[in-house]
Amino acid sequence: MGQRGFPAAQIELSDEERDTLQRWSRRRKTSQALALRSRIVLESEGGDTNVAIGERLGVDRLTVGRWRKRFAASGLDGLLDEPRCGAPRRITDEEVERVVTLTLESRPKDATHWSTRSLAAETGLTQNAIFRIWRAFGLQPHRSETFKLSTDPQFVEKVRDIVGLYLSPPDKALVLCVDEKSQMQALDRTQPLLPMRPGQAERRTHDYMRHGTTTLFAALDVATGKVIGQCHRRHRASEFRKFLRQIEDEVPEDLDVHLILDNASTHKTPSIRRWLLKRPRFHMHFTPTSSSWINQVERWFASLTEKQLRRGVHRSTRQLEQAVRDYLRNYNDNPKPFTWTKTADEILQAVRRFCLRTSQSGH
Repeated sequence: MGQRGFPAAQIELSDEERDTLQRWSRRRKTSQALALRSRIVLESEGGDTNVAIGERLGVDRLTVGRWRKRFAASGLDGLLDEPRCGAPRRITDEEVERVVTLTLESRPKDATHWSTRSLAAETGLTQNAIFRIWRAFGLQPHRSETFKLSTDPQFVEKVRDIVGLYLSPPDKALVLCVDEKSQMQALDRTQPLLPMRPGQAERRTHDYMRHGTTTLFAALDVATGKVIGQCHRRHRASEFRKFLRQIEDEVPEDLDVHLILDNASTHKTPSIRRWLLKRPRFHMHFTPTSSSWINQVERWFASLTEKQLRRGVHRSTRQLEQAVRDYLRNYNDNPKPFTWTKTADEILQAVRRFCLRTSQSGH
């Protein structure tokens, strides 16, 4: 039976057209629609019917017929999408460039940063246009983050030492991240809390009564995530020495102890040094100055603050210390270690890139 309907358009390809169509049909970056149209035209060169080509490519015969006809009439250009209807673009490239330049290189007279309203008034564009341009270029003038680069002359050596302990801990040894969370305040709200209920968040007064402070000495086991903790009302070398004794009691005698800690004066007093000299299995590894991010116990302190301290209500220092001990006991029932993934080289490369950015910022 012959083909019904209008006869299919006859396709004859030049070598150049055939190469182009084959390239379009194979290239990964070519849109899937254009790749399908190219295959339809390539299949049509042999003179097969639209039905046969559609069955091989998994499309209906009307689609095959449409693109055969478009190619026969306009060649390769007929396979491309036609311009879509819609309002013409009203914001020029020069206006976009001016918005970006003003955002990055200037400030309004009455503020430290631009807002969509103030920049719209300055440029004559709409507030929504300013918002779209900022979103397209990833600009957020209302946001500000903090940073501080370490000036420690031994920064590289200390980073390699500590990251080496994280990624390749020594045999027959325990690696502990040690620090103190000082000035934890026992705070009580001036009025009772209003509990959460459907449609309403928990409410508390903005003011509070202070009932003293305490300090938590903590040591995080890098391998297991377990934490050794001890609370003291004061933060001196004598309290730190008591905490070291607790670590000594809890760590088996056949294991060396590698302590990662910061450069606080309480960690380097003569009494602490004498105590360490008598215990050669203890090894101290000091973090670079202004680099608390490299000490994993700081991340555990953040969890403690988020889950226990920030919204806790404590009417005495003793009550606060008991809450911390309860949290510590519950956490150690199912501890989870943090996973360190960055190598020392990756960290140093990131710091180098950041240094180059800040040195070229013009400030």
